[in-house]
Amino acid sequence: MIRSVRRTRRMLRLAGAGAAALISLSACSSSSDDSSAGGSDTSGSGSPKLSGSVTVFAAASLKESFTTLGKEFEKQHPGTEVSFNFGGSDTLAASITSGAPADVFAAASPRTMAIVTDRKNTVGTPATFVRNQLEIATLPGNPGKVSSLKDLTKAGLKVVLCDKTVPCGAAAQKALDAGRLKLTPVSYEQDVKSALTKVELKEADAAVVYKTDVKAAGDKVQGVEFPESAKAINDYPIARLKNAGNAPAAKAFIALVRSAEGRRVLGEAGFLEP
Repeated sequence: MIRSVRRTRRMLRLAGAGAAALISLSACSSSSDDSSAGGSDTSGSGSPKLSGSVTVFAAASLKESFTTLGKEFEKQHPGTEVSFNFGGSDTLAASITSGAPADVFAAASPRTMAIVTDRKNTVGTPATFVRNQLEIATLPGNPGKVSSLKDLTKAGLKVVLCDKTVPCGAAAQKALDAGRLKLTPVSYEQDVKSALTKVELKEADAAVVYKTDVKAAGDKVQGVEFPESAKAINDYPIARLKNAGNAPAAKAFIALVRSAEGRRVLGEAGFLEP
């Protein structure tokens, strides 16, 4: 009788251990399934898989290099799409503070970035990723014989500047002040590309723009360097916006801009290291 009771107890213990083992295996299996089907889909490298669109507001002078980086970003992250809004940094900043949907803001000066940061519309501290220097763009062959900033003050020469509220215009004014020069342009443009276009269309003899814009224009214009430009170099900050609709993609795009690949593309466009 005692042996029968002991045997029964032993069988119950074994059965209990087996059940516990099955429960443990089931839990492991369930955990594994949850991990593979969870909300944070990951790639083989362990980084989050990105998808959807990312909207970047960027200074007009960044158009060529950022367009290239946008294509690279989409190539690195299939399923994503980068949309750009290029323009004068002050206009872009005003749009952002008015509620325009955007994920990233890249400005051509700390002053215009401050319009956004002062309203606490960014995440973290904006990072300077490149710098840019002014150059004079003339008609091909330089028929006005412009060789200095002072030459732009010659009578009869049609010169275009960016508006003083735009970073390239503020920098141009700073350079003029450094050279103790006064210049009355035939027009003030709202962004650097518009100023450059006036020369490309032969509506102006010269414009004060960035070196990067002269380089991007190729043989449509001729560049003239001037020493006063060293007194007016612009820092370009970039930041993720607080109300970004696609924060992971925004963060990844900024990382690409600041990566070795980003520095290479921007350097080839004529931008200076920060």
